[in-house]
Amino acid sequence: MTETRSTPNILRMLKACLSLLLILSYTPLFAEPVKRLVIVGDSLTEGYGVAREEAYPALLEAKIKSSGKNWVVINAGISGSTSASAPSRVTWQMKQKPDLLLLALGANDGLRGLSSKETEKNLASAIEICQKNSVKVVLVGMKMPPNFGADYTKRYEKVFPDLAKHYHTPLVPFLLESVAGEKSLNQSDGLHPNAKGHAILADTVFKGIQKYL
Repeated sequence: MTETRSTPNILRMLKACLSLLLILSYTPLFAEPVKRLVIVGDSLTEGYGVAREEAYPALLEAKIKSSGKNWVVINAGISGSTSASAPSRVTWQMKQKPDLLLLALGANDGLRGLSSKETEKNLASAIEICQKNSVKVVLVGMKMPPNFGADYTKRYEKVFPDLAKHYHTPLVPFLLESVAGEKSLNQSDGLHPNAKGHAILADTVFKGIQKYL
């Protein structure tokens, strides 16, 4: 009688062991550590006028994860900020020990007609801070509308590739590629992308940084 009653218990134990083995066979012994991508930017990064989850940093995180990479994207965008804030903000973000930092500042410099030399100086300082802390930095470029004058526009746009070349830093040439000037992809102010526009920004940035993830 004892042997007969114990048989179902033994079978249950065997099934439990088999289930555990199956689970372990599909579970990595060491999960991939989470890496941090910080985006230091302005209202374009913060997601002015759209929900936080619709802004390109959130969409970028989803794209990265769907590609099989274990990254968290930290949206460090502040509306209205210029490149003057770049050194102090990047210094602060070093506390989070990012694995990659996107420097997406300078749009407000151009819109306010600020000196391109000052923009270059500020962004250079921020890049140097990243490099001194052994943090990979990707520079995100910007362009101005033609109504700002050909001379200023040319000098402004040249800042980003010049910095990338000097510091051997990857460059996303233009954050608003395929979005700037497109009424259907922007809000009523014509400057800030809507949700559809942010989806394109996420694609642009993802393509520009994919090899560094």
